[in-house]
Amino acid sequence: MNTNPGGCGGSSPHGKHSGSGGCGGSSPHERPVRVVIVDDQGMVRAGFGVLLNAQPDIEVVGEAVNGEEGVRRVAELRPDVVLMDVRMPVMDGLEATRRILGDAGDDAPKVLMLTTFDLDDYVYEALRAGASGFLLKDASATELADAVRVVAAGDALLSPSVTRRLIAEFSRLGGRRPPSGRRLEELTERETEVLTLVARGLSNGEIARELVVAEQTVKTHFGRILMKLGLRDRPQAIVYAYEVGLVRPGD
Repeated sequence: MNTNPGGCGGSSPHGKHSGSGGCGGSSPHERPVRVVIVDDQGMVRAGFGVLLNAQPDIEVVGEAVNGEEGVRRVAELRPDVVLMDVRMPVMDGLEATRRILGDAGDDAPKVLMLTTFDLDDYVYEALRAGASGFLLKDASATELADAVRVVAAGDALLSPSVTRRLIAEFSRLGGRRPPSGRRLEELTERETEVLTLVARGLSNGEIARELVVAEQTVKTHFGRILMKLGLRDRPQAIVYAYEVGLVRPGD
C-alpha cells in the first residue's frame, strides 16, 4: 500500500496545533485535512472519528449514515477527503461517489472507499467512479491517518492486491473496451511507456529503475500523462490504459 507518513502539522478551528519532533513538512499555519465519514455503522463512524481527531493535522468535520446523506453533507461541508463505505442502505457508496465527484468539478474531494475485504467485488466500479483508493475497515490508527494524508496530497492508495483484482476484473470482462478517445495519441513515446508500466502495477521507484531515470522524472512524466488525458489519479490511469487496449491482462 502506498503510504506517506509525513505531514503532521496544522491548526484547526477546534484548537488543534502542530506537534514538534519533525512529524512532517506542514506549517503550523496550514489548516488540517478536513474529513467526512460516510458509513451506516455507528461504531465505525465513532471509532474512525476518535482516531482521526487525535491527529494534529486531521479534523473530522461531519458524518453521514448513507450515501444520499453523504452527498448532501459533502456539498455542505466541502471536505478534502471522504471516507466512503461501499455497502449502505438508501444509496450505496458507488453511486454516492459518482454523484460527489461528478458535481464538484475541480474542487472535488478525494474519496477513499472503506471495505471489509481487500478483494472487494466493487473495486473495479469504484475506481471507474473516481475513488482514490481503498482502506480496510480494520486498519490501524497509523494506517488510517496515513491513508487520509496520502489521498489528500493527491496520491492514490492502491495496494498490489487491489491492482491484481483490477486486472483480474478486466480479464473477466474480456479486456479491451472501445477506446475512449484519441487523447492517447497526445502522449510522447516515453509517457506512453510510463503509463504502460503504471498499468502493470509498478510504483514510481520501480518504473525509475526499469527506465534508468530519476524517480522525480517519472513523477513529472506521470503528471503530464494525467493532465493530457484528463485523469484524476493513478487508479483512473490504470483503468484508462486497459480500456483503450494499451495494456491487456496477461501482458
